[in-house]
Amino acid sequence: MNSNETAKRGSFTSSVGFVLAAAGSAIGLGNIWRFPYLAAKDGGGIFLVIYIVLALTFGFTLIVTEVSLGRKTRQSCLTAYGVLDKRGGWIGVFASLVPFLILPYYSIIGGWVLKYTTVYLTGGGSKAAQDGFFGGFITSQFSPLVFDIIFMLATALVIYMGVNGGIERLSKILMPILLVVVVFIAVFSLTIKGEDGRTGLEGFKVFVVPDFSALTAKTLFITVLDAMGQLFYSISVAMGIMVTYGSYFKDESNLLKSVNRIEFFDTLVAFLAGVMIIPPVYAFMGTETMKNTAGPSLMFVALPKVFEQMGTVGSVVGAVFFVMVLFAALTSCISILEAVVSGLMDKFGWSRRKAVIVETTVATIISVIICLGYNVFYFEAKLPNTAADSSAQLLDVFDYLSNNIFMPVVAIGTCILVGWIAKPKSIIDEATKNGEKFTRKHLYIVMIKYVTPVLLFVLLLGSFGIFS
Repeated sequence: MNSNETAKRGSFTSSVGFVLAAAGSAIGLGNIWRFPYLAAKDGGGIFLVIYIVLALTFGFTLIVTEVSLGRKTRQSCLTAYGVLDKRGGWIGVFASLVPFLILPYYSIIGGWVLKYTTVYLTGGGSKAAQDGFFGGFITSQFSPLVFDIIFMLATALVIYMGVNGGIERLSKILMPILLVVVVFIAVFSLTIKGEDGRTGLEGFKVFVVPDFSALTAKTLFITVLDAMGQLFYSISVAMGIMVTYGSYFKDESNLLKSVNRIEFFDTLVAFLAGVMIIPPVYAFMGTETMKNTAGPSLMFVALPKVFEQMGTVGSVVGAVFFVMVLFAALTSCISILEAVVSGLMDKFGWSRRKAVIVETTVATIISVIICLGYNVFYFEAKLPNTAADSSAQLLDVFDYLSNNIFMPVVAIGTCILVGWIAKPKSIIDEATKNGEKFTRKHLYIVMIKYVTPVLLFVLLLGSFGIFS
């Protein structure tokens, strides 16, 4: 790629900018509302140990592959796979479908976060804790659409400003603030004492101390699947983002060192998310609530009730918490939109302006339809990953298709392409072209060729409810 084409696509000015942007993508709602629930459900410390082992092996393999692929080809996910080997072109199409499907409903959830942030900042935290507040909000026809569109437009504005002027600049501002706030809330959570005498420190033990009481071969297997599925949310792989961000990563920068930093930040924030949420929920609501509450119910129903029980200080903590979540949601949504926009630019030669306008318009239309799935277009569906006593709406269908079907398929295809067609050397050479020492080289080869595709195939089977 010549200098004119590079300038048109843009690039991160430093490895710090790349790491912060990539970490911002990884540190999203999946870490905040899914990781703590899984850790509490799957035996606390048992889940943590398995997650860390998988992050250093399974996760490392996928993120090194995608970042190296992006930098090697200087292409976004839509075209990078085909450039590496023409037989991999289909993977790029699937990889682009993932962020295309995620963006419309992620912006809706971002709109929910914006709503709660507004409520808490204006002193209405007690209203958010009332029974039916969340359900009443998402089923109304007007308010959710307004917050959804505001969040989508804010995301589009950052992408419109470009890689350096938008994504990198905002990441350098928001990420340090986000990390400081996360640490503050995590420390505060440990000092909490509930009305029944339960303390935040006891909740912390629930989070980090392994619970072997119910450990069987089946529960261990499920824990491994849960941790592996969580890694997709945590490190933003198999959704085109790391390939796209890798294409903006400078040739002279140390790729492996940057990947290690992303791993560190992701694992740290995932852990701190657990420290933020499990101790207070445990202190005020008990173990069973924590083990059975995930997703929107945890963030928009359970936590506001916890903040309310804290009294006056709870309103402040709630406001700080939702501002932090808003930052996390925004940095993640930015990366999702960029993956699609960059693909349109590379594939069709569009300007950034045209790509942003077209994709934002399409995503907003789809987002409005999904948003109306809670009222005008309401229906009930059963998905393999939904509980027997619950039903799925339109948002859940989009989430299931993108996260449970397309992402494993993309990751399996990536492993086959790199492990057996283009060969691991194509990625290893890119990752070490500046003389970096690849200390996990042999592990990488074994993982990309054998272990990772097998694990991914098992995960895909699990998505169809085979192991439930």
